[in-house]
Amino acid sequence: MANSVRVRFAPSPTGPLHIGGVRTALYNYLYARKHNGKFVLRVEDTDKKRSVDRAEEYIQSCLAWLGIKPDESPAHPGSFGPYRQSERRNVYQKYIVELVESGLAYYAFDSSESLEQHRNNHEKKGKTFIYNWHNRMKLNNSLFLGEEKTKEKLDSGCPYVVRFLMWDEKESSIYRCHDSVRGKVAVDCKLLDDKILYKSDGMPTYHFANVVDDHLMDISHVIRGEEWLPSLALHLKLYDAFGWKPPEFAHLPLILKPNGKGKLSKRDGDRLGFPVFPIQWKGEIMGYKEEGYLPVAVLNFLALLGWNDGSENEIFSLEELISLFDLKRVHLAGARFDPEKNKWFNQQHIQRLPLSDFCGLCKAVIENHGFVVNDKNKLKSIALMIQPRVVLTTKLWQELNVFFERPKKYDEKALKKVWKAKTSSILQAVAKALSRDGDTTLEKLKDMLKGVAEGAGLEHSALMGPLRVAIVGSLSGPDLFTLINTLGAEEIIGRIDSALKAME
Repeated sequence: MANSVRVRFAPSPTGPLHIGGVRTALYNYLYARKHNGKFVLRVEDTDKKRSVDRAEEYIQSCLAWLGIKPDESPAHPGSFGPYRQSERRNVYQKYIVELVESGLAYYAFDSSESLEQHRNNHEKKGKTFIYNWHNRMKLNNSLFLGEEKTKEKLDSGCPYVVRFLMWDEKESSIYRCHDSVRGKVAVDCKLLDDKILYKSDGMPTYHFANVVDDHLMDISHVIRGEEWLPSLALHLKLYDAFGWKPPEFAHLPLILKPNGKGKLSKRDGDRLGFPVFPIQWKGEIMGYKEEGYLPVAVLNFLALLGWNDGSENEIFSLEELISLFDLKRVHLAGARFDPEKNKWFNQQHIQRLPLSDFCGLCKAVIENHGFVVNDKNKLKSIALMIQPRVVLTTKLWQELNVFFERPKKYDEKALKKVWKAKTSSILQAVAKALSRDGDTTLEKLKDMLKGVAEGAGLEHSALMGPLRVAIVGSLSGPDLFTLINTLGAEEIIGRIDSALKAME
């Protein structure tokens, strides 16, 4: 095993990449970058029946959008390839033969029908059928049949699997191992089954291929989800069987449903209306990208679902996450997914965008709606007003349209609240004042509006509500004085006239 850090993210192309998988990829990436190591993408496609067309391409597109760039992958191979397990059959064949010849694995010829019958018989007795030390010498396998009969079956083309000799009575059944997140782990191997490692179709199971590939690719640390913790003893015993030094293991906590009860699923996103995939899948299921999230915000949010740096800080750039990440600070307990907190992270990162970048986003949206802003200062002024208000980039036009379109309707609740008997005449006075002077700079505007209000015998604040409704259509929106200054006197007069006509 090499001394340098080499980690891998090894998804199966059986569907879209769930955010739980994204977090696993992220933690591996952060760990590799923190220690100047390598981050490897390996595609575990041994289960051809469950593989989905274009899923591998989708996974790579997701990682690219998020900025999680593998150092080695099927698309950018290094010296440890191939990086698809389906292309490594010859490798597995060599090692499975070695394991069988060492006596630590055996051929099993049991049909699915006979195994099902064993399960049913055990269930009738209130027991669970486990293929292991207590019954393997009574079943249809090479240990029971002997060398000659086993050879006959193999020569005749009889279907088989290769099972791992998980435990026998010559050794202690308690297997002790270590996990970087959970510390000491003890497993009673007597309770485990003899896992299938290899099938007669020439394809290994996940467990076998996983261990062989991690060894041959010099993987130093295996950082993966908690669901693989029950397999830790099996994987480590496979390393023992080959005499290989194992990598360090770290099992990450689950991402839980918003109510904290159970693992987060796609169904939760569908039911509660939030994305669980990074980008759109097959033109149907929307992802974070299409919903208006920034990649860095997604990564920041996911990083804190199961880890923190020990401070009260929550907002981090990818570079900051890399410098701070430590497996010792990964939590043991599952992390509850909070959709609203997810949006909050996005809003915070939108606010952290350089103004030039945010202006670029605004400009693209404005032009997409058929408008043009040639005045850079005006665009900058608009961007400054709305940047703190934007939560999702897909909602940008909801904030921008007030600068380009007059209200088509007026909020009824707002009208009931602020539109009084004198409102029309006061707004007419504002329009006349703007028509005379046309100066909408801050001080001039304040003085003018104060004079109009005093002339009508009102407090200055009593004018603000009706004026905002006339200009925006509601009582919400950006700072009123900056808005008026940006739109200019002529446009404000036109909006007041439109509002007054609508109220007739």
